[in-house]
Amino acid sequence: MDVHNAFLHGDLEEEVYMKLPHPFRHSHPDKVFRLRKSLYGLKQAPRCWFNNDSYMLQKFKHYLGKCSSMKDLGKLKYFLGIEVSRGSEENFLSQRKYALDIVADSGNLGSRPADTPLEQNHDLDDDDGPLLTNPTPYFVHVLSQFMQELREAHWEAALRVVKFLKGSPRQGILLCADSDLSLTVYCDSNWSSCPITRRSLSAFVVLFGGSPIAWKTKKQKIVSHSSAEAEYRAMSMTLREI
Repeated sequence: MDVHNAFLHGDLEEEVYMKLPHPFRHSHPDKVFRLRKSLYGLKQAPRCWFNNDSYMLQKFKHYLGKCSSMKDLGKLKYFLGIEVSRGSEENFLSQRKYALDIVADSGNLGSRPADTPLEQNHDLDDDDGPLLTNPTPYFVHVLSQFMQELREAHWEAALRVVKFLKGSPRQGILLCADSDLSLTVYCDSNWSSCPITRRSLSAFVVLFGGSPIAWKTKKQKIVSHSSAEAEYRAMSMTLREI
């Protein structure tokens, strides 16, 4: 349920003060507001909401259903393309349906799955084959650098990504209740990976309690003159993320 004013009626137990709005600040520079009710942006706001007992929550949901078309959909199962599978000690997040929809839209339901999303030593940068007649369905990260002059080889590489999705639609993120909540970070670089600009790639993944919560791969802005320099740039990007 999405209740826009759900956070506006909780009583605050702590003393929380707010600066006066701009028009009143000049005439009363030594005064502030003390908040009696919770507001969006306060860390106390969701606490106030969850402090209600289950009976009052059900009564409130029933009241909302009578006043408007809002209704209780029960426990979260699917939201914004993400499927949620619940267990007694863990939750599993995946995009199985979303991935299969991409495979179906591209007409690759009957194709053989690919083991990797992209060939390891591809030569897409040097390809001078025929241009792609319909670039509308084209997409995806590394391949997006060819958007200005799409060729059929680039489209074949994009379809390989789709075939990789077909073989791994149930890949997801496992969130365990008994994790130790430690922060683990891995970073790496691929020196001089771009054959045209000779720029390197930086990559990292952040695990919290064993579950990935952030990850990124990005081409470095300047050319690194050694693999060690590329590694340091990757570590610098990762430390900023942490």
